[in-house]
Amino acid sequence: MTQFRTLDDAPSLAGQTALVRVDFNVPMEGGKVTDDTRLRVALPTIQRLRDAGARVALLAHFDRPKGQVVPEMSLRPVVDDLERLLGAPVRFAGDCVGDEAKAALADLDAGGVILLENVRFHAGEEKNDPAFAQQLAELGDLYVNDAFSAAHRAHASTEGLARLLPAYAGESMRRELEALDAALGNPVKPVLGIVGGAKVSTKLDLLKNLVGKLDRLAIGGGMANTFLYAQGIDIGGSLAERDMADTAREILAEAEARGCEILLPIDFLVATEVKPGAETRTVLAREEIGDDEKILDAGPLTVEKLVKGMALSRTLIWNGPLGVFEVPPFDAATVKAAQAAAQLAKTGALVAVAGGGDTVAAMSHAGVVDDLTFVSTAGGAFLEWMEGKPLPGVEALRT
Repeated sequence: MTQFRTLDDAPSLAGQTALVRVDFNVPMEGGKVTDDTRLRVALPTIQRLRDAGARVALLAHFDRPKGQVVPEMSLRPVVDDLERLLGAPVRFAGDCVGDEAKAALADLDAGGVILLENVRFHAGEEKNDPAFAQQLAELGDLYVNDAFSAAHRAHASTEGLARLLPAYAGESMRRELEALDAALGNPVKPVLGIVGGAKVSTKLDLLKNLVGKLDRLAIGGGMANTFLYAQGIDIGGSLAERDMADTAREILAEAEARGCEILLPIDFLVATEVKPGAETRTVLAREEIGDDEKILDAGPLTVEKLVKGMALSRTLIWNGPLGVFEVPPFDAATVKAAQAAAQLAKTGALVAVAGGGDTVAAMSHAGVVDDLTFVSTAGGAFLEWMEGKPLPGVEALRT
């Protein structure tokens, strides 16, 4: 694994003020946090710093205020939930820079925690303005990035600040980097990838990168329809980017040239409408599908083939569901395949890493989040990493 500075590399933390970039862009409703997953992810880093006697100042964004102070986008509502999870008081500062932030930090005791207001209330954050980054740097002695999910953005609190203070990866960031390295950086071969989702056009870079790195690549979801259509297979009224047929054929040719076996659905679950309990039928590839019918999930033979592919692999990287998993019965393929991956991961036969987009929701729906090797909640950053793109927030932590 390419080396990154972690808290293991930091000198004594006692008495130091650590500026910790976290991802607290949590779902909110009526001023209340509805899912505290991202708060819980940050706890190991916060606790490690507290135990070492550091003062912990948390930097985060919420929503998209576009450089304006938008009261409904304040981070203040997060404090109560963070206190409950941490089991310790958490103070709040009404700004993340300037006199108010400095005053709030001035009398913070060793081991104390303070959450600073939304960094995106300042236009300099998303512009990665050096002057704003310097204002942030004036508040602390060291910088800890624990927000892999924001690492694909070259913002002041994710990249600029890391150039001004001794910078380290937090515990969550370290786990993410180690898992991603095990999945695609330096994986145990053979490696199987599963990529689902609606459109080929949104995952072109991803597919082109993966065919050069994987032994097998299974394509599912709506994007599989485009590949099937490109091969002359009847897809009826299914969602597909028919104008991307040439591109799909190019990807198939590139995969063949690079020695990557492409696994496409060999049977499907079709229906005329997307609703719970809809009447369905299973259709083999190259059988006729009505113009009013849509492919909404992979069929049982496809799942069986995919599970066999897992059994032949040592590493699995998964992005995107195999069907419209939010609407049963079109969740069957995703659930069965995920449960098979989880079983192999639990026995140690497979390193299974999943993340990006709807993947976390799909794995949660299948009940396997705790059984896979690693499930990333990073979304866009996970996808850009899978595409082979450097992430500014990660590059700034290299040794």
